[in-house]
Amino acid sequence: MDKKSRTHKSILNAKVNLAFFLLNTLALFVSRKIFLEHLGADFVGLTGTLQNILGFLNLAELGISTSVSYALYKPISQGNREEICRIIAVFGLLYRRVGTFVLLAAAAVSLFLPLIFQKSLFDLGIIYFAFWSFTASSLIGYYVNYKQILLQADQKNYVVTAHFQTVVLIKTLVQIATVSYIGSLYLWIAVELLFSIVYSVAINRKISSTYPWLTAEISLGKRVRSQYPELIRKTRQVFVHKMKDFLLMQSDQILIFAFVSLKMVAFYGNYTMVIGRLTTIFNTMLDGIVAGVGNLIAEGDEEKIYRVFWEMVFVRYLIAGTACFALYQGIQPLICLWLGEEYLLGSVMIVLLLANAFIMLSRGAVDMFNFAFGNYGDTWAAWAEGTINITITIAACSLWGLPGVLIGKIVSLVPIIVVWKPLYLYRTSFRRSIWHYWKNVGLTLACFALAFLCATFCARLLPLNPYGGYIEWAAYCLAATLIFLMLYLSGLMLLTPGARPMLQRFLQKKHR
Repeated sequence: MDKKSRTHKSILNAKVNLAFFLLNTLALFVSRKIFLEHLGADFVGLTGTLQNILGFLNLAELGISTSVSYALYKPISQGNREEICRIIAVFGLLYRRVGTFVLLAAAAVSLFLPLIFQKSLFDLGIIYFAFWSFTASSLIGYYVNYKQILLQADQKNYVVTAHFQTVVLIKTLVQIATVSYIGSLYLWIAVELLFSIVYSVAINRKISSTYPWLTAEISLGKRVRSQYPELIRKTRQVFVHKMKDFLLMQSDQILIFAFVSLKMVAFYGNYTMVIGRLTTIFNTMLDGIVAGVGNLIAEGDEEKIYRVFWEMVFVRYLIAGTACFALYQGIQPLICLWLGEEYLLGSVMIVLLLANAFIMLSRGAVDMFNFAFGNYGDTWAAWAEGTINITITIAACSLWGLPGVLIGKIVSLVPIIVVWKPLYLYRTSFRRSIWHYWKNVGLTLACFALAFLCATFCARLLPLNPYGGYIEWAAYCLAATLIFLMLYLSGLMLLTPGARPMLQRFLQKKHR
């Protein structure tokens, strides 16, 4: 196996993710505007809703890839190729069974599509074609692409990113051309399926060249599956947590469709796309570190593990605060300039969106270490969070409509993600006082609040109008965010334990 350092691989993952993020963000924003203009908000809402329905069918997968990644860390660090082949073969077997389930479930759900979309503006032909095309794309991942998990566990996620994002970029450009010059909905959907096949061929060729010794056939998985009872047990535990995460994060569009309208799915999707693009790049850059943390924990140096944990807490809260401040200053002007005033949502929605984004970004360090330690035994917490979310969301949507979706999320996140998960990590793995965590997180939040207020006041004094055009908008957001970042980072450097060690690590790596 490759012996490059964890830090080197993490930085390489981050660089590749950043490069493709910039390219695909530009393509995504241009394509979203073109698709809304040529295809309409209803069609964009339809495809989003169909993909979320398919997401429910994919619930059977949840937990398998996570538990297999956890199982791979030790044999990867030891260079045990035979063990790696066996684990991935078991993974392929499980994924094939999931694919079969998804296919059968999709066939059952398809019987109800006329009822689900009885008020839709589109005929059933296009609805069925889109649904089965998306289903086929999903099945390719289960039946063919399962070996790519080794790249992710081996901290080579940049290979997956480079192949996947290149295909996505080309696909988006082809769809833009298709919409602009032909305007066929069927062709637009067919391009989605075609490029799923292209990606599958490309990534499997790369895996074969990177790991020519990898022989992880399904037949091997059938023979050795009984040797991995711990893998099956972890999968069942992780499944409960992942199912909850899906309900919390991916059911928005279905609930909005049910309680508001199909068109509002597209309106809400514009904001979540902007927020998602900003948060996803940070998550994907930092998620590349997960495998490194897993290998670090396998080495067993408790003091080093705890020190790295606080460095990750610092990074996560720095990103969460900076991203949310930038979004607060720039998202409304961006939507107005990009799509028009008619697509703007109210200020209450903005506050709720950003509160949710802050929690989801800042939680990453605790989640990363719980994952690396294999802490999934608190399945009750997943059920509790999911129950709170669904109950509050349905009640709040009935009363307040669109804001209810986010109210349900935030109310369920606070007791479980914000309060319980750190306590679980400290009790199970660190075996230290949780008050050390809350003292430092409290100081971090105080730094954020103070920097937010001061930077917001300073931003109002800037001689720039963010609604005056893209260049003025970019200059305003950059200036305001830099003011916030300097204030926030200064406070974190003075008051929090992970800030200075992380900055020193970054500077040392830069000067090598």
